[in-house]
Amino acid sequence: MPKHKFIWRALLAAALALLPLASAAAAEPAPANAIKVGLLAPFSGPFADFGDQFMKGVEIYMQEHGDTVAGHKIVVLKRDANGVDPAQTKRQAQALLTRDHVQFLAGFGLTPDALATGPLGTEAKVPMVIMNAATGFITAKSPYFVRFSFTLAQLVTPLGQWAVQNGLKNVYIAVSDYAPGYEAEKAFDKAFTAAGGHIVGSVHIPLLNPEFAPYVQRIKDAKPQAVFLFLPTGQQPTAFVRQYIQFGLRKAGIKLLGATEIIDDQALGMLGDDALGVISTQVYSYAHPSALNRKYVSDWKKRFGAHPQPDFMSVAAYDGMAAIYAVVKRLHGIIDGDKAMAAFKGLKFESPRGPIEVDPATREMIENIYIRRVERVNGELVNKEIVTFPAVKAP
Repeated sequence: MPKHKFIWRALLAAALALLPLASAAAAEPAPANAIKVGLLAPFSGPFADFGDQFMKGVEIYMQEHGDTVAGHKIVVLKRDANGVDPAQTKRQAQALLTRDHVQFLAGFGLTPDALATGPLGTEAKVPMVIMNAATGFITAKSPYFVRFSFTLAQLVTPLGQWAVQNGLKNVYIAVSDYAPGYEAEKAFDKAFTAAGGHIVGSVHIPLLNPEFAPYVQRIKDAKPQAVFLFLPTGQQPTAFVRQYIQFGLRKAGIKLLGATEIIDDQALGMLGDDALGVISTQVYSYAHPSALNRKYVSDWKKRFGAHPQPDFMSVAAYDGMAAIYAVVKRLHGIIDGDKAMAAFKGLKFESPRGPIEVDPATREMIENIYIRRVERVNGELVNKEIVTFPAVKAP
């Protein structure tokens, strides 16, 4: 092939690869009275599945409820905050605020993204709707943060209590080496030891490009009854579970307990029966039996297909949009930051995960926490909710 044709084809392929993101950034001009929501989420890089779940949850909500509230069109501006570069997130947020004049910022896949954006949203008095980032102190950093996911302490504390109640007295802790990992470790340790358990060891695993084998071997050598695991949702937990099985921890009877989606539905499909029995704690399961969740999952499958299945991040995005719609309606489309934050406080409605409420004192969720076990139900592997801790507040 002539050299110039090879170069041309390479350039064309690169341009086509960028089209989805470019088209999102260059959407049709919004009407003059539109309500603009800037969605900051990882749409590229190692956490791109976060952004995919966010966007799909947003799209399902808008499909079900339309794109107009109180006579104002709702426009979502999608921007890539790739989860590993807070400076990029800050630049994207700055552009959304100063150039696009958004009335809401939303998304925030990881804690560093939220912390990088917080001062900008605070200065502009723009509400910031958190759809995942789960470190507990985030909402204290700005009065304009409101969270529709959970805090790690809120999620992990019931698991620590449940573990002791179910005969697990010696546990090893393995968490990612960043703020959410430390918070998950502290919360589990506190709840587990207060209930009479004993922590036999702990490791902090690098956030980027981790090699799990030496950590899994260290856990095996300690011979605990179980290992408590916190890793960012996505590919890392699946890789850890594979090593957990390969190194014989499961065969040795060491149970796997996890915070967030250490064993999400994508992992279930990859691991098959090797995932049976894994225990996790979450605010949502694809298999949650409510009528609203059955509708949510049905609408999801019709629009996006059976894979990937919706996870807790998609539901937090769905609920975040429900809350934004409620605030816009309450304010008749005239968005003032302080009035909007007052309107968020105390919001209460039914979610695909169950009943939720915004705690007026903390701007955090009051919601059910579920202990889940991987089981085969009607021939399908699912995270079945086996215990419900109702209406749990963030500590």
